[in-house]
Amino acid sequence: MAKNPAPAPDSTRRSEKSRRAIYDAALGLVAEVGYPRTTIEGIAARAGVGKQTIYRWWPSKADVLLEAFLDLSEQAAREAGSAGTYAIPDTGDLAADLKAVLRLTVDELQDPRFEAPSRALAAEGVVNEKLGRIFVAKLLAPSLDLYADRVRAAQEAGQVRPDVDPRIALELWVSPLAQRWLQYTGPISYEYTDTLVDYALHGIAPR
Repeated sequence: MAKNPAPAPDSTRRSEKSRRAIYDAALGLVAEVGYPRTTIEGIAARAGVGKQTIYRWWPSKADVLLEAFLDLSEQAAREAGSAGTYAIPDTGDLAADLKAVLRLTVDELQDPRFEAPSRALAAEGVVNEKLGRIFVAKLLAPSLDLYADRVRAAQEAGQVRPDVDPRIALELWVSPLAQRWLQYTGPISYEYTDTLVDYALHGIAPR
């Protein structure tokens, strides 16, 4: 009596396992040795896959890292119960709402899982135009849209002048935080981001 043939291996499952191993390897190497010393060969060796497997899915190490970081961000968002980025609450108190979400941003920027790959991608995006556009479109733009929407809601509530451009206004707290974090010009903390919000909403002239 002939034996039933063994089931064929599930290539989809195998590919997903390999993809996940490559994500972990890319993020781990960047954190340990830095972006310049991270190579496709090193990622492949750590992930236990062939170099050609990586090149079949991604054209460069920058693309591998970007996809791995997007996946990491989506996992963090699911853990936080949000849909891809931190939602900005609308309690009716604009200052309190901005301070709350910026404190979450401080936590993420100081999380070792995020810090090394996000710094690497931000730096590489300056010289790699294609990667820079994708980084902005998939990671930065959604967060900026949330800030702009919250400022518009405050305008409708009479808490912000109607002539204020929300896209420019949000730069008053987003840009200084990004610059300080990227260039190590000073520590980032809750106190720092709270102060950014106070200065942005109330100015620096005597009250």
